[in-house]
Formats: sequence, structure tokens, C-alpha cells
Amino acid sequence: APTTKAGAGAGADARGGGACAGDGDAGGARGFGEELPRVPAADIAIPDGSNVLSTGAAVLEGDPLGEKDLDYLKALMSIQAGGPRTVGFFGTRNMGYHQQQLIEILSYALILTGNHIFTSGATGTDAAVIRGALRAETPDLLTVVLPQSVTKQPPETQELLKEVQQVISKPENDELTLGEAARRCNDDIIGRVEQVICFAFHDSKLLMETCARSREQNKIVTLFYLD
Repeated sequence: APTTKAGAGAGADARGGGACAGDGDAGGARGFGEELPRVPAADIAIPDGSNVLSTGAAVLEGDPLGEKDLDYLKALMSIQAGGPRTVGFFGTRNMGYHQQQLIEILSYALILTGNHIFTSGATGTDAAVIRGALRAETPDLLTVVLPQSVTKQPPETQELLKEVQQVISKPENDELTLGEAARRCNDDIIGRVEQVICFAFHDSKLLMETCARSREQNKIVTLFYLD
């Protein structure tokens, strides 16, 4: 799989990670509630693909978030030079507000350019992806796959899901542990997408396993480390 490197509080590469219902990662702070201002589609600059490698991925080195956020987002967007794809988002529940904002913007931009996003219902990464996708007002390009029944999800997730048209729940997994249900959910999402984008810590076991399985299935995998 091609490699994309950029700053996300640390390094990033196209190697590994993912969480469906959430994982036990440490670090980061949860930040919810404040809504981002709407950004007209015309104001989002999408790379023309001229600097994209033949494998389909651009390379950035060491751009820390907060200083070159637009470069960070453009690096991911340049992966889309080959046209719209089905994209699966995975990530930790524990991340800062600023990181969630960037994920919202990325999700929003990917929907605007015709990509179909798949994610799950955990707090943190998944919630940020959903919020960003909803802002694009193209409901048929967002699908949320839950590891268990809707009623098993956190209250804030249940509230957010009321705005999502395409929700796939897995009540048959209600008797499983959350970890096992999440693993099955991740595998379900991997099977539906061409590309995986993940935000994780180095010790995020489930996320790393998910990216490893994605690579085994020849998916494009881009992993951003948060530590």
C-alpha cells in the first residue's frame, strides 16, 4: 500500500489501525458540542493531483497540526486524485478538540468530492467523521455501521445517529463483549471500502490489528499517530 506521512501530533504512515465501537486508548481529551462554521464548497481547495505519486499517494514530512493544517488536509485529499472512493474511517475515542475539528473538515471535504464514507458509532474519531459528513448534506454518501444495537451506543452517539439516514446495526452481536463486537464491525467496514484512514496511538491494539487486516486485503491504508 502507498505511504502518506504527515504530522498529527506526531507521525503518520500508511500502515495499520482502526476501531469500530471504540478502544481502550490512553491520551487525548474528548471535546464535543461546539459546531464548526459551514464552509462553502467553493472555498475548499482540492489538490489537482499533479504532485501525486504513481501509486496514488502524496508524501508530506513533519507538518505539525496547528501550523500547517491545510497542508495536512491536502495531503489526504490528494490521495483522491484517482476519483471518488469508498473510504472507511477508524480511530481512537480519545482525542483533542482541535484534532476532531480537522477530522470533521476532512470528512466534509471528502463527501463534497463524491466519496462514500463508512464509519462506526464511537465517540471521538467516529463522531467527528459523522458531524463533518452531515454538514455536507449528502446523506446517501454516509453509512454508519454499528458493532451492536443502537441502544448499546453512548447517549451522545444515539442522538447524533438520529440525523443519519443509513445506519447498519448489529443486534446479533449484543451478547458479545464490546471488543469482539468492535472487531467484527471493523472487518465489516473493511469489506465495504477501498481506502482506510485511521487515527490512533501506537498502543492502540485493535486499531493496529484492523489496519493490518486492511493491508492484507490490499486496501489503501493511511494511519495517523496521535502520540
